[in-house]
Amino acid sequence: MPKTSARLLVLLSLLQTRRDWPGALLAERLEVSPRTVRRDIDRLRELGYPIATFKGPDGGYRLDAGTELPPLLFDDEQAVALAIALQTAVTSGAGIEEAAARALNTVRQVMPARLRHRIDTLQVTAVEHPAPRPAPQVGAEVIMALSAAVHSREVLRFDYAGSPPRRAEPHHLVTWGGRWYLVAWDLDREDWRTFRADRITPRTPAGPRFTPRELPGGTVAAFVAARFRGSDGSGDWPCRGEVILGLPAAVVSRYTREGVVEELGPDRCRLVLGSWSWTGLAAAVGRFDADIEVVGPAELKAAFAHLARRYADALR
Repeated sequence: MPKTSARLLVLLSLLQTRRDWPGALLAERLEVSPRTVRRDIDRLRELGYPIATFKGPDGGYRLDAGTELPPLLFDDEQAVALAIALQTAVTSGAGIEEAAARALNTVRQVMPARLRHRIDTLQVTAVEHPAPRPAPQVGAEVIMALSAAVHSREVLRFDYAGSPPRRAEPHHLVTWGGRWYLVAWDLDREDWRTFRADRITPRTPAGPRFTPRELPGGTVAAFVAARFRGSDGSGDWPCRGEVILGLPAAVVSRYTREGVVEELGPDRCRLVLGSWSWTGLAAAVGRFDADIEVVGPAELKAAFAHLARRYADALR
């Protein structure tokens, strides 16, 4: 590769790593004169890269966004990360599977042989978490509209399936279990809500700007986890019970994500677990192949009795 062409690639790579580059620092990194840097910047501009010049004591250059997407330069790790992300896009729920496949093919075509071989050996099968019903797809235009509203801090006006038009202050766009949700302050109900993005149809124009409120739970992850556990934001399940199982704590811990396991001996442990309902909690405990001693509460004991009668009736 000619020395000038190699230098242009290095210069482009540097411009992509930070927003502003003082001209003197670029010259030092490239081991050339500031005049050579200016000529190389002009060459990149001729190739379609929108490079702006900023003035001042540390005047230099900035790679701006343009009206068209120019060729990009990725290092080896970035290229592999991009390929993995595109192959697993099928589980995103964003309805971009076809676009992701075309993007991966485009990236692969311009890769050097050493990287193309690594990508071709990367065969990832993205399997979605089993669910009673497939998660509905959300259009990319809806996701972008919701994301823009969150970023601009503007009141979102939208139609929501099965309810009158809504007004909300959008705070976060999240994914959970293959679905997309909007975490927002509902202005009409004066409370926090999580809206399914596949049921949202944004309206225009947007409403006025707002000052973000403090989200209950401290973080969006804690808030969403609490809401999907059916709580009021305190982070607890509506039904929680305690049992003693005739199994080692190490075995029970391996299959319990939400519960608290305490070792009581080589073959006994205490399990504190939560669920949506007492019957569901009893069924969750019953999946362990072990003797069960119910510590409490009484509702959990009643749920075990209810399941026992149901299973006995099933035998008849």
